[in-house]
Amino acid sequence: MNAFILAAGFGSRLQPITSFTPKPLIPVLNLPSICYTLALLKETGINTVICNVHYHAERIRRFFSENNNFGMTIHISEETSILGTGGGLKRCESMLGNESFLLINSDIIADFNLNSFIESHKSSGCAGSLMLYETPEAKKIGDVGISEGKILDFRNMRNSGLRSDYIYAGAAVLDPSIFHYLSEEFSSIVDTGFTGLIGNEGLGCFRHAGFWQDIGTPQSFWQANIVNRENIQRLGKRTNRQIGLAPHMLSPHAVIADDTTVHTSVIGRDCRIEKGASIRHSVVLPGTIIEKGTVMDRMIAFPGGRLSVD
Repeated sequence: MNAFILAAGFGSRLQPITSFTPKPLIPVLNLPSICYTLALLKETGINTVICNVHYHAERIRRFFSENNNFGMTIHISEETSILGTGGGLKRCESMLGNESFLLINSDIIADFNLNSFIESHKSSGCAGSLMLYETPEAKKIGDVGISEGKILDFRNMRNSGLRSDYIYAGAAVLDPSIFHYLSEEFSSIVDTGFTGLIGNEGLGCFRHAGFWQDIGTPQSFWQANIVNRENIQRLGKRTNRQIGLAPHMLSPHAVIADDTTVHTSVIGRDCRIEKGASIRHSVVLPGTIIEKGTVMDRMIAFPGGRLSVD
């Protein structure tokens, strides 16, 4: 089975953090977010990946090249005009061939068991299956309507009246029949492909009961690094085994003065923390300089700026 990684978005909700770095390369515990996705795929035995890119495409190309594609075969689909999740996938129809494939986001961190997910799909009788995650924020994020083990609605957009505490968790197993419902223009896969399967071949689901975190907003990015750091650190053995990299709080390539306070914080590569600074419950992204005497608490710092998460 091959995989398709969605990595072309602008990361608009994560601005200004993504002004100079594409979201797939924004580090979570000093590991680019796309690395968690790649490790999951390799763990599953998937070694051939198509990755769509647009925003800062060259940065992503260079990252793969510098790391020898992590021992995988990675095909880049560069979109000169961004096509969305639906159009981006449709563009690669011929590359994916006539077999089922795994679709996965590049901005989620989770302890998915993708092999169990794939086996569940095979026995579902549906042309597609979505990974779901239960959260009390489902109605706010966009809940999934479920009945008798099948997905029948999203955000009640089909007026089914079906609501739940589950959201789409950013991973799907799809048969080639989904391409019948996708548009070559800019489009959402939810509005085209997923709803097409609902009305025809069927869309199944697989409930993930473990850890899941997205980094779509500054608040959720901060939560991933600080509030959920232990959950992500527990993924370290899995990521290290698959791609030779593991999450860590303090980069060995950062310079931290002796008389500083760094408490429950993430300090990135090539950062410099000067004397008398106090860094608490904060994320300092690569290349950031924290001046002498600076006090930070519950903040995200990056070259050229800082954000409070209060």
